[in-house]
Amino acid sequence: MTATYNLPDGPQMPRWLRMIKFITQPVEYIDDFAKIYGDTFTIRSTRGDNHVVYFSQPQALEQIFTADSSHFEVGRGNIGLKFLLGDRSFMLADSDRHQRQRQLLAPPFHGERMRAYGEDICKITRQVSNEWQIGKPFKIRESMQEITLRVILRVVFGMEEGELFEELRRSLSELLDFISSPIMSSAFFFQFMQKDFGTWSPWGRILQQREKIDQLIYTLLRERRAQPDPNRQDILSLMMAARYDDGQGMSDQELHDELMTLLVAGHETTASALTWALYWIDHLPEVREKLQQELNTIGVNPDLSTVAKLPYLTAVCQETLRIYPIVMTAFVRLVKTPLQVMGYELPQGTAIVPSIYLAHHREEVYPQSRQFKPERFLERQYSPYEYLPFGGGNRRCIGMAFAQYEMKIVLATVLSDFQLSLVNKRPVRPVRRGLTLAAPAGMRMVATPQVKRANTPALV
Repeated sequence: MTATYNLPDGPQMPRWLRMIKFITQPVEYIDDFAKIYGDTFTIRSTRGDNHVVYFSQPQALEQIFTADSSHFEVGRGNIGLKFLLGDRSFMLADSDRHQRQRQLLAPPFHGERMRAYGEDICKITRQVSNEWQIGKPFKIRESMQEITLRVILRVVFGMEEGELFEELRRSLSELLDFISSPIMSSAFFFQFMQKDFGTWSPWGRILQQREKIDQLIYTLLRERRAQPDPNRQDILSLMMAARYDDGQGMSDQELHDELMTLLVAGHETTASALTWALYWIDHLPEVREKLQQELNTIGVNPDLSTVAKLPYLTAVCQETLRIYPIVMTAFVRLVKTPLQVMGYELPQGTAIVPSIYLAHHREEVYPQSRQFKPERFLERQYSPYEYLPFGGGNRRCIGMAFAQYEMKIVLATVLSDFQLSLVNKRPVRPVRRGLTLAAPAGMRMVATPQVKRANTPALV
C-alpha cells in the first residue's frame, strides 16, 4: 500500500522569481508568505518530493528539536556551506560523528575558560575604537568586523600580532567581504554560479583566496605542533589537547575545518549583531539613556563578570537578536524517515525549515513584535521554542554563550568611552549578507567622547 502524505499549502510561483525575492528581499519573502499561508507553508519542488516546509509555532519547533536525530540528515541539507567549512566540519556532520565532535569542541566555550577571554575582548575593542576620529563619520560595520575577527584570531586561533596574524586577518576579511557581496550571495543558492574559470572569474577568485587561507591555517597548525605549550588556553590549543573516547586527537584536517567553522559562525554573525545593537541604542534615545544609567551603576574598574550579568544590557542584546535574527532559520533538516509534525505527514526527502524570524514575530508571544523593546526580556522568560537566535535541539550553536558574552563586553567597552550617533537618522531595513541578515554595510556613525561621571566604569 502506498503511503499518503499531506503538506501545508504554499506559494505557486516560478522558482526563478521566488529565488530573486529570497535573495534580494529576505524579510519580505518570509513575511509575505506568512501573511498569506499562516504559521506553516510549503515551497513545492517541481523535481520529485524534495519539498521545503517552513514551521514557526513553538509546538512545531519543540517536535522538531526534540525528535530523534535519526529522522534527519543535516549535512546534505546544508551542502552549500561545504566549500567554505570543509569536509570534516562538525556543522555538516550527522549522527554519531556530529555528537562526538560537538562533545570535543564544546567545553572551551563555557564556564571560567570562556570568561578568561574577557580581557582580550576588551583590549581588542579599545584597539579598534581608539582609531576612530572624533566627529568624522565611519562605517560602523567595518569596525565591528575588525573587532570580532581579531577576537577570533586571538581567542580561538591563539595568535599574537605579527606577519602570519596580519596575513590571515587580511585574507579572511577579503574572502568574507567578497562572498557576502550582493552578487556573490547568490552563489550560495545557484550552482551555475559556482564555476571556476580561473583567477579572473568570481568563483575562481573565491577558490584561490580559500586556498591561500588553507595554507596559512596549516602553517599555523604545523608551528603549534612543533612547539607544544601545555599552558596555552586559547581554544585551538584546547582542541589540539582534546581526545576522543578512543584516545585519538583531531587530525590537522579536522582542526582546519573546525577553525573555519568557528570563524564563519562566530565572526560575521557577531559583527552583525553588534552593528544592529549600536543602531538601536542610538535610534531609540530612551534605550540609550537606560543602558547608560545601568552602566554608571557598576563603579570604576568593574569585574567583567559583573558587566556580563547586567540585566538591561543583557536584555538589549537579547532583543537585538530577536527582532532581526542574524540567521533567519535554524539548520535545514532533511527527512530520512517519514514523520509527523503538527499533524502533517512529511515524506522522506522533505526539507524542514525551522523559521527563527517568524518564531520571533509571533504576536501572541511578542506583542508589538516590530518594535524594539528590551523590557520584554525583563518581564518574562521565553522557552527555547519561542526564542532561538542560535537555533535549537542538538544543532544549537556551541558558541552561544561566548557570542552573548562577547556582545556585552564589546558594547559596554564602547559605551564607556564613546557615544555613537547615526549620520542618517532614517530607519534602516535589513539586507542579505551571504547567508545572514545584516544592517546595510554603508551605515555610518560618528563618535564623540562619553561624558565621564564620577562613577563611569573604566573597563580594563
